[in-house]
Amino acid sequence: MTAGNTRGRIVASMLALACAGLAASPRARGQDDEAKVLRAGLIGLDTSHVVAFTRVLNAEGKSGPLARVRVVAGFPGGSPDIPSSADRVEGFTASLRDDYGVEIVDSIDALLEKVDVVFLESVDGRPHLEQARPVIEAGKPLFIDKPMAGSLADAIAIFDLAEEAGVPCFSSSSLRFQPEVESASRSTIVGAMTYGPCSLEEHHPDLFWYGVHGVEMLYALMGPGCESVARSSTDGTDVVTGTWDDGRIGSYRGIRDGKSGFGAVVFGTDQISPIQVGGNYEPMLEQVCQFFLDGRAPVPPEETIELFAFMEAADESKARGGAPVSIAETIEQARAGISSDRPAVK
Repeated sequence: MTAGNTRGRIVASMLALACAGLAASPRARGQDDEAKVLRAGLIGLDTSHVVAFTRVLNAEGKSGPLARVRVVAGFPGGSPDIPSSADRVEGFTASLRDDYGVEIVDSIDALLEKVDVVFLESVDGRPHLEQARPVIEAGKPLFIDKPMAGSLADAIAIFDLAEEAGVPCFSSSSLRFQPEVESASRSTIVGAMTYGPCSLEEHHPDLFWYGVHGVEMLYALMGPGCESVARSSTDGTDVVTGTWDDGRIGSYRGIRDGKSGFGAVVFGTDQISPIQVGGNYEPMLEQVCQFFLDGRAPVPPEETIELFAFMEAADESKARGGAPVSIAETIEQARAGISSDRPAVK
């Protein structure tokens, strides 16, 4: 072997080692992490949201957080005692499988073996606690679609389990993140009235089923800090008025009769602004995908708990003939109702 060949082999070996070191460096690993696409699973295929979300997330040519999450698997679930669940789960399941290539599995445990993050989409809030439990036990970041749960106590229990396990978890309506709402929320607001359709479902507190969208908007505009709630109710309309701890008043009008749509009137220091709100899912999905990537919830658990207390207190106010009901007492009663011997996260 000549000296030239020896020097050539040494140089080649050094280059190979340098390249290997670069590949193993934190910077290179960070680049790999940035390129990774998270595998998302859907629990509950009985809502139009699963098809709409998958259409956005699995589309080609996306950028930013939306390009980093892809739906790969789904568990149908479904609630036989709710027609809007039982009558639609088969069709949405078929669409996900046939139109988007989503793998359909027969259990949540099977789903968790195939995914990195989870959308809990079951239209029925009642099973959410038990559906969330194995996700949290598996350490998978979790987004829960509306309603977060079938009761305030269950919503609190889910957040408690997630906190104990150190698992990122949040819930929201898509309306919170609509550009019109986010723009208005940056102004100085002295009060707000939101409105929207408010169909009822017998297995849920009155506002949980659809009123949650308008209440979510109200909290996006007003922020937390509501002290008490009073409700006026007829067959066609609900008006729920909250008094905040700084003296501001915010209200939600739930519509079951007459022209409907989502919107708000925002009362500011300098102007009164009516806003109408669209139904684009992408702003929320961008937030959810970013949450899956960094683990930082865009809505604090405390705020979600308070807005569910707002809705549950509205039912109590109706039962009391419209008398004001304390938010703090509503939360305290819900916590007292959480079983002390509930299973802990494994």
